[in-house]
Amino acid sequence: MSEPVSMDSRRWYVLALLAMTQFVVILDITIVNIALPAIKDHLEFSEKGLPWVVDAYMLTFGGFLLMGGRAADLFGRKRIFLSGLVLFGLSSLACGLANNAGELITARAFQGLGGAILSPAALSLVAVTFTRDEERNKAMGIWGAVAGAGGATGVVLGGVLTDGPGWEWVFWVNVPFTLGGALIGTRLLVEHIDSSTVRKFREFDLLGAILVTAGLSALIYGLVQIGESGSGSAKAGIALGLAVLLLVAFVMTELRTPSPLVPFGIFRSRSLTAANVVMLAFAAGVVAMNFFVTLYLQQVLGYSALEAGLSFLPMALGQIVFSTLASKMLGKIGLPRVMLIGLVASAVALGWFALMRPDGSFLVDVLGPAVLLSVGGGFSFVAIVVSAISGVQPMEQGLAGGLINMSQQVGGALGLAVLSSLAAWRTDHLAGDGPISSTDLNNGFRLGLLVAAVLIAVVAAVGPYAVRPKADAAGGGAEAAPTEDSESAGETVTS
Repeated sequence: MSEPVSMDSRRWYVLALLAMTQFVVILDITIVNIALPAIKDHLEFSEKGLPWVVDAYMLTFGGFLLMGGRAADLFGRKRIFLSGLVLFGLSSLACGLANNAGELITARAFQGLGGAILSPAALSLVAVTFTRDEERNKAMGIWGAVAGAGGATGVVLGGVLTDGPGWEWVFWVNVPFTLGGALIGTRLLVEHIDSSTVRKFREFDLLGAILVTAGLSALIYGLVQIGESGSGSAKAGIALGLAVLLLVAFVMTELRTPSPLVPFGIFRSRSLTAANVVMLAFAAGVVAMNFFVTLYLQQVLGYSALEAGLSFLPMALGQIVFSTLASKMLGKIGLPRVMLIGLVASAVALGWFALMRPDGSFLVDVLGPAVLLSVGGGFSFVAIVVSAISGVQPMEQGLAGGLINMSQQVGGALGLAVLSSLAAWRTDHLAGDGPISSTDLNNGFRLGLLVAAVLIAVVAAVGPYAVRPKADAAGGGAEAAPTEDSESAGETVTS
């Protein structure tokens, strides 16, 4: 029988496993987009039904994040992480095996659920594994680099796989990583199962979980409908109204529940609260940028899907470099300055993108702002995540991970809905009753990018000054006294 070894000698293997799974989750968000035309032809999707390949994933991923994060805190990070990993892998396999539209949409919904379960659990495992500031900053730099690279790599890999072995492989590429990772995780991670597990199941805030999951799903659905049908969509109005009612009911339920799903005291952490607000705005701008620049390359400059995907490669490589650099800079210049550099660089990059021309080129109109945005994204993401998790107690790390992931998803959906609607309005206004030209499209994209730049500039003026790098009002931050729960979750691993 193998002997246990300390986390000090094995924690970097743990990080490699966790970062790999996060890479796959982020990769899956973007890799599918390029394959949509092939999926439509092969499975005979309608025009209105095709967006559900993306939307079904977004709804369950965004809707279940808080429940997944809290479940990791209560029932064990290893258990929840591995469960989500297996569900994600099996759902990815089912996506590639789908014979019709209904089967694919159902499998995508379960895939999103798996991502919502494993992602906050993985982030909380990173937080409790690396408790010393210098090592945690380095780990978060790696985490941010992998997450950023996953998004851009998905666009490139989606084109390669779709044009090569077929659209099914944009899903099947996940399977060896997720199921193989689950097998490794069963041996690499150890978790203490204490006698209170049954009690925790009895005390779990099921009503709160149902209300917040339904409310967030309705909110994301409404935002998606605005993006697809415009602000006058009746479906969007109904969904957003229902979301408000459900989320208000959730808040009232949490205030009366002895063991709430989301203890609102967690928001006394100024670092966590500020980080989530900044993430909302940052994700809104960056997700909209990806949308606009992808369409600009294909619809205005006439690039193929593969050429458009390869155009994002400098951003992906830059994100790896600058996320790693950001983790080193945290200990030298402090978290607020790293966040400020990232947000200012991101705002300037989006403003630079807003200058793109209808007769432009990759070298003149895309490469420069893409590289600058990799600086902004690398610095911003690392600083935001470290801020979110450093101001809460160890037993709330999963919830903190769920909150910051939720802010990223809701912010991205909100930004895409509002800014794409604004761009479409500008394009239609310029075209009038005539056909839409590439110049009209370009001007619509420019307006959306300019508003995104202003939004991030506003949070850059406020956000960095609202965060604290260490212990704040939540009581303890990263150096809070370890609890039994935190020690059992990350003290030892076994070979």
